[in-house]
Amino acid sequence: MHRVKLPSILNPALDESTDRARFFDAFEADKTALLVIDMQNHWLDENGLSYIENAREIVPNINRIADQVRSSGGMVVWVIVSFSNEGRSAWPMFFEHLENADDGKRARKDLTPGSPMHDLWTDLDIHVGDPIISKDRFSAFIKGSSSLEELLCGHGIDTVLITGVATNVCCESTARDAMMLDFRTVMIEDANVARTDEDHIAGLRTFAQAFGAVMSTDDVISRIRR
Repeated sequence: MHRVKLPSILNPALDESTDRARFFDAFEADKTALLVIDMQNHWLDENGLSYIENAREIVPNINRIADQVRSSGGMVVWVIVSFSNEGRSAWPMFFEHLENADDGKRARKDLTPGSPMHDLWTDLDIHVGDPIISKDRFSAFIKGSSSLEELLCGHGIDTVLITGVATNVCCESTARDAMMLDFRTVMIEDANVARTDEDHIAGLRTFAQAFGAVMSTDDVISRIRR
């Protein structure tokens, strides 16, 4: 397992004397959702355009958390990115102005539904009944990106656990917006991964400063209450 931890001094939620730490002390399972972000072949298959070397190593932890959340009465949501060649989901701001033109063309093709690279990685423990939500921006919560907020609010969810790829892009973007929509939000340090350790730490560090808590898989599992 590829392990990169956020130094505890940078994570206020680990200071047990604070109100913030007490706020993250336990999670009621039936109000908790695990969000698994973008664990698609585009990032996990060696032939994928955006392949991340260590991404497969977080799969066992994602599956462990999913099993605990699901068996305790919570919700597991698989969030995938889906693009198209026209309309809003073509996202010209990114693909035509910020991304390399050739890479952008291939990424849109690979992440269009029906492409093998759009599929979720085969080793993920996906159950019948788990919602699969498509988004067309880095954050699943910004206006028009997906139906995730409506799904969670409709099931009385107030706590979200963030896992997936990449820590400092889609995962952090989704986590920040979750907090600003009043969800109690946790990023799981050993169930997120980025292209480099530096990127991983940077994303977690910024999130921990103002947006929520950063915890390990074991910490989160120990705090889920039926």
